[in-house]
Formats: sequence, structure tokens, C-alpha cells
Amino acid sequence: MNEVVTTAIRWSLRLALIAMGGLLFLSLLLAGCILALAWSLRAAWARLTGRPVAPWVMRMDPRHGFSTVYRSTARWTSNTASNMGRGARRLGEVTDVTPREIP
Repeated sequence: MNEVVTTAIRWSLRLALIAMGGLLFLSLLLAGCILALAWSLRAAWARLTGRPVAPWVMRMDPRHGFSTVYRSTARWTSNTASNMGRGARRLGEVTDVTPREIP
């Protein structure tokens, strides 16, 4: 009896996984078809109105990410002018330290 139940559970799990994979595939295929339909309608409308068909592009400059990080070093360094105004003291303002020799 155990073999029958084990076999039934195995096959039901396999069928469930195959069904979920098929559902995922069909949903991605449907999303792609909807996107292709929207783009073709947009292109057809552009042709009808006499405008050039402009592609959908993601305007991104690869240098932008580097320059953003390169310019943001001010918040990571401790001795900047912006930190001086927020309460950080200058080296000459320290008065409660007594100098002593290190052995």
C-alpha cells in the first residue's frame, strides 16, 4: 500500500510542477505577445500619421553611474567642508588635550 501512495504522490508532484512551469511559460508568452502588439500598433500609427517609427529605448549613459559614485565621496570622507558645518571640530579648536611624551 505504501508503494501505491508514494507513486501517486510522486506523479501528482510532477504533474503540479509541469503545470506550474507551463503556466509560467504561457504567461511570459502572453506578456511578450501583448508587448509586440502594442509596439506594432504604435508603429502602425506612426506610419499612418507620417512620423518616423522611434524605437523604445532606455536612455542610460554608462558613465553616469561612475560619475555619481565618484562625486559622492564627500559624504564618505570625514574631513570635508560639509562635515565641518555639521558640528565636527577643526584640529585647532581642541583645547582639552594635554600633550605628553610617549615612552
